[in-house]
Amino acid sequence: MSKVGFVTMGESAGGEDIPTIGVGMLGYGFMGKAHSNAYKTLAYMTWPPPLMPQLVSIAGRNEEAVAGAARRYGFTDHVTDWQKLVTDPRIGVFDNSGPNNFHAEPTIAAAEAGKHVICEKPLGRTADEAYETWQRVQATGVKAMCAFNYRFVPAVRLARQIIESGDLGEIFHFRGRYLQEWIIDADFPMVWRLDKDVAGSGALGDLGAHVIDLARYLVGEIDSVSAHTRTFVKDREGGAVTVDDAVESVVDFSNGAVGTIEATRFASGRKNALQFEINGSKGSLSFDIERLNELEVHYRGSTPGKLSQGFRNVLVSEADHPFWEHWWPQGHMIGWEHTFVHELHHFLTAIRDDTDIAPHGATFEDGYRAAEICDAMLRSADSGCRETVAYRS
Repeated sequence: MSKVGFVTMGESAGGEDIPTIGVGMLGYGFMGKAHSNAYKTLAYMTWPPPLMPQLVSIAGRNEEAVAGAARRYGFTDHVTDWQKLVTDPRIGVFDNSGPNNFHAEPTIAAAEAGKHVICEKPLGRTADEAYETWQRVQATGVKAMCAFNYRFVPAVRLARQIIESGDLGEIFHFRGRYLQEWIIDADFPMVWRLDKDVAGSGALGDLGAHVIDLARYLVGEIDSVSAHTRTFVKDREGGAVTVDDAVESVVDFSNGAVGTIEATRFASGRKNALQFEINGSKGSLSFDIERLNELEVHYRGSTPGKLSQGFRNVLVSEADHPFWEHWWPQGHMIGWEHTFVHELHHFLTAIRDDTDIAPHGATFEDGYRAAEICDAMLRSADSGCRETVAYRS
């Protein structure tokens, strides 16, 4: 285990022998806030934590904004040059929560400096960029994790356990969609997520990538895709929109299952509706992130009578359900922000124990493969033809 960024905790850990690890973070916005909260929460809620995170320094381009974020989130220092995080000997974890065009270069530099890295999705704006990031980081031997946090929803993890147990039988269908509405107003101004040079793609890379990752995590590898994309509002105050507003895709899995994947930021009334349904020969599962403590389960012929024909709503809050050893008595719910606590706990445990990120954490190879599928969907949308996903090793 690399000792970069480790110090002795001493009495501050209440007598527990818990090594600390210094965290340097790039980005102070939405994801920076979520990750910072998770580091602070896991330090006391998952007691004893695998490693005690120390928030050393946070980087951002705007001096005033990043200074305010450092005070608010609890970082000791702040910088406006991310390279200072890479060279800071106090830092053992480089957490990349910045915009998409800052994912590849800083993450590679941090890994090549010997720091463990966790990078928000997408790993790269294109499959080529994601592939280079994976390959160069893998060569360093540090721990590397792509932050697909929805793998760490208790109900999603329970769904995987049910599928792996064989209780659903042969999987026939995956239907996944991620629906939001935040840019449906044509007067909404131009932001970086609508700029291809910064974001890479639109609803596909922002939302669809999450569905793609869950499809791979729960059902299996995707072999081929056909897709359509639309940009409904092509010009906004501040510039032209150069990414997709919505994507619809039909996918084939290597195990014979078929699926549909949809992502849009134009679904009026849908705030953050990540939903999937999986149908097998023995039963089905259904999930909606807006009701993230629940999993709908149906087993064919499990009970006599009419009730056997429908779904049962399982409240995922029992002591033996995934991740619940850290939280509350049954029926006392957790939220979206806690998925990051579970994710970072897994990452720090892998660093401490020198264990694999996979299969439950998303590796950089997983991040690359999601990007390869996204690129295949964009090619299909351009050509009007079905595209085979050609994975590189």
